[in-house]
Amino acid sequence: MTTSKPLPSPIFDGLQEMLTNRDYQPKLNKVFQQDYQHAKAFLLGYRGSSDTFNAYRRDIERFLQWCFFQANIILKQVKRDEFEAFLTFCQNPPKSWISTSMQPRFIIENEIKIPNKKWRPFVVKISKVDTQEGKEPEKKNYALSDKAFKALFAVISSFYNFLIQSEYTLINPALLIRQKSKYFRKQQTSPPIRRLSEMQWGYVIETAEIMAKENSKQHGRTLFIMNALYGMYLRISELVVTKRWKPKMGDFHRDNDGLWWFVTVGKGNKERRISVSNAMLNALKEYRKSLKLSPLPSPDEKTPLLTSLKSNTPLKSTRNIRELVQTCFDRACERLREDNQHEEADQLAAATVHWLRHTGISDDVKIRPREHVRDDAGHSSGAITDKYIDVELRERHGTARKKRIKPEFIE
Repeated sequence: MTTSKPLPSPIFDGLQEMLTNRDYQPKLNKVFQQDYQHAKAFLLGYRGSSDTFNAYRRDIERFLQWCFFQANIILKQVKRDEFEAFLTFCQNPPKSWISTSMQPRFIIENEIKIPNKKWRPFVVKISKVDTQEGKEPEKKNYALSDKAFKALFAVISSFYNFLIQSEYTLINPALLIRQKSKYFRKQQTSPPIRRLSEMQWGYVIETAEIMAKENSKQHGRTLFIMNALYGMYLRISELVVTKRWKPKMGDFHRDNDGLWWFVTVGKGNKERRISVSNAMLNALKEYRKSLKLSPLPSPDEKTPLLTSLKSNTPLKSTRNIRELVQTCFDRACERLREDNQHEEADQLAAATVHWLRHTGISDDVKIRPREHVRDDAGHSSGAITDKYIDVELRERHGTARKKRIKPEFIE
C-alpha cells in the first residue's frame, strides 16, 4: 500500500512580516529548517524591491515545496539529476499542486495565522477575453511559459550561488545542465510587443475624452491616467502609492530652462526623470481644472497625484486604475463595432493596461532618438528599446507581400 505525498503548504510569509519578525514559522524538521532559514536570508536580500521579492519568493517556494514534500531531499542533496527532475515537474505539475485562482498564503482562524489549504504553488490563468466570455480556468490547461521557466531557472541558480558563498553547499546544480536547449526554446526574433494599433488608440483616447465631458469629476482622472500611461510610458504601479514612492503633483516640475519633467520611482526602485511633452502638460492642466486646482502645480506641491473619489485619500490600489482603463477599453470597443470595425474591436478586447505603455514607446521610437525613449521609459539598455522598433519587420513583410505561389503563366 502506497502512502500519498502531502499537499504543498505555504512556507514563506510576506516581506513586511519577515522584516518585523511577525512571519509565519513553518513546522519543519531540523534539517529542513536549516534550508528554510538560508532561503529566507536569500529572499531578504531583495527587501529593497517588493516586486522582486515576490517574484523570487514564488520560485524559491516552488523549489522548496518540491524538495520537502515531493522529493524528500535537502538542498545539499540536489545534483544535476534532481534539478532536472524539478524542472520537469514544474513543466507538468500534478493537479493537486495547481489552483484555478490566486489565493492568499495564510488566513486568520480564531485569531491565529494558519496556512491556507486552498493555496497552491502553481496557478492556471486564462485570457481576459475568455474571462469576459464566462469561461473558467481548468487545471488540465496549466502551462508554464518559456519566460517564466527561464526566470525560475535563473532564480534557483542565483539561490545556489548564494548558498555556495554562504558555505552551505558546494555546487550549483543549474550550472551542471549543459543541454539547456531541451528546456528553453530559441527564438529567431524577439516576440511581438503587445500594443494598440493607431486606430485602436485613437478610439481609446477619444472615448476617454467623451467620458471626461460626460462626468468631469469622475472621468477627468480617467482621461489623465490614459494620457500618462501612453504619453509618459508609466507603469501602472508608478501611479499609486507604494512603500517606495508617493506620487504627488509636485513630481511635475519645471527646471531652470523652463522645461517640464516628471519624477517617479519605478521598477528596481530606480528613480527617473521623464520629459513632459506639451500635450502631456495640457492634459495635466485639464486634469487639475477638473479638481479645481491652479493650472500647474507649484514647486514641491504635496497634493496627491491620484485620489480615491470616495475617501479623497491617495490612491493605493492598482485595481482601481485597471477598472477605469477597462471601462474605457470596453466603451471604445463598442464604438469600434458601431463603426463596423469588428476586427479592431476584437483585438482591443484582449488589451491590458500595460499595452498603453508599450504603445507609447512603440509610437515614439519611430520619431524620437532611441536613447531619449530609452531614458524616459527607464530601460536598462538600448537593446530593450530596440524591441519596439519594427521597421525591419514591415520592410521584410513588404518584400514578401507580392510573392507568387503559382507560376504567372498559369493564372
